[in-house]
Amino acid sequence: MLENMTYNVKSSKAEEFIAHEEILSTLEFANKNKNNAEMIKGIIEKAKKLKGLDHREASVLLACEIPELNQEVFALAEQIKKDFYGNRIVLFAPLYLSNYCVNGCTYCPYHAKNKHIPRLKMTQEQIRKEVIALQDMGHKRLAIELGEDPVNNPIEYVLESIKTIYDIKHKNGAIRRVNVNIAATTVENYRKLHEAGIGTYILFQETYNKENYESLHPTGPKHNYAYHTEAMDRAMEGGIDDVGLGVLFGLSTYQYEFAGLLMHAEHLEAKFGVGPHTISFPRIKHADDIDPNAFDNAISDEIFAKIIACTRVCVPYTGMIISTRESKECREKVIHYGISQISGGSKTSVGGYAEPEADNESEQFDVSDKRTLDEVVRWLMEIGYIPSFCTACYRAGRTGDRFMDFCKSRQILNYCHPNALMTLKEFLQDYASPETKKVGEELIKREISRVTSPKIREVCEQNLQKIEEGSRDFRF
Repeated sequence: MLENMTYNVKSSKAEEFIAHEEILSTLEFANKNKNNAEMIKGIIEKAKKLKGLDHREASVLLACEIPELNQEVFALAEQIKKDFYGNRIVLFAPLYLSNYCVNGCTYCPYHAKNKHIPRLKMTQEQIRKEVIALQDMGHKRLAIELGEDPVNNPIEYVLESIKTIYDIKHKNGAIRRVNVNIAATTVENYRKLHEAGIGTYILFQETYNKENYESLHPTGPKHNYAYHTEAMDRAMEGGIDDVGLGVLFGLSTYQYEFAGLLMHAEHLEAKFGVGPHTISFPRIKHADDIDPNAFDNAISDEIFAKIIACTRVCVPYTGMIISTRESKECREKVIHYGISQISGGSKTSVGGYAEPEADNESEQFDVSDKRTLDEVVRWLMEIGYIPSFCTACYRAGRTGDRFMDFCKSRQILNYCHPNALMTLKEFLQDYASPETKKVGEELIKREISRVTSPKIREVCEQNLQKIEEGSRDFRF
């Protein structure tokens, strides 16, 4: 029985490294100490050492009811984000290949019982058209998405699609990193994805509460909680260095999900020496036949921001992602508290980039931020951030423990800052509107002086000039 299992961060069993009783004990401890100023101050001081916090300490911060200490956490999260990632925001877009799915997930319109949603699966030629449209927007990094269907969406289809995407060179466009968000699979299939050159393997847990998980996934292979939760272990065993975690906030209580998410990160760090490359923060949203009000655990924007700030404080090294599920106003707020990657100009339908008018009926969820990529890029610059299209670490072999070594020592800024400026320059030259280009050129002039190494700054300045003259794809 679950109650008799012992929490073991290094265990290979889901119900031991995400032990239900440990989470309940953690939440009880956090609730008991939510006004313990002395303890909370001590946790904040520990967080300032930039070595992270464990799930129990983190849960106390999340529960904290002392306003001035909460403000200190928000300020610390913003400072840690700057210390590790500077003022860069990496941009990407999702690409939905197929919405065929055999699962019965009660929160997703792709569920098998939905008979009126049009089922679509792109051919390689259709994928090619979509990728060219994304390249023409300026994207360099994609996250491919598709439902779980062993007949319609076998691993061979995924691998062929990845090859198609990487092979497309159109004008000055190229997709340089393909991240993959597909259902939990075997070590052998993860090995095939690794050999295909994927970037990050992403899989959202949806909920760490096993009872809720099984209720929310009543049918299909995804019903198997342990197989799904242990997927990241198999991915790393298959050679994938970088994995991305996430829960769908709103399915269970946010306190439970937060503790489970951090326990999962601790497990990967303890077992493989490498924590999650990214953590995503989706909230349940309206979709075809899905009413988010039917779920009892929705969270306010204020709680959402606090979750993000506490995550940044507790896992300082990880990339943190927010999508166009969220509004411009929400995204602008939480970017300051730790977000380092956002999507832009996104479509959540199968197709929709090449033929935008046909993108509504197959959406996985409603998009709240409907701005174009150009508008998102300009907005980021106007609020003080460098939009980055960089994929250098992945292509230079700085992945897994090698990336973490650079990140945790904060040496990564020596690469990231100039790489962000050079990839932004490419965007300005090839895709930006005149207004965005003007704002961007002024930003680059300001930011180039902040590159700390004189040698790197000199090379970066030379490369920026070469980009203006027509050369592309420089990186440190």
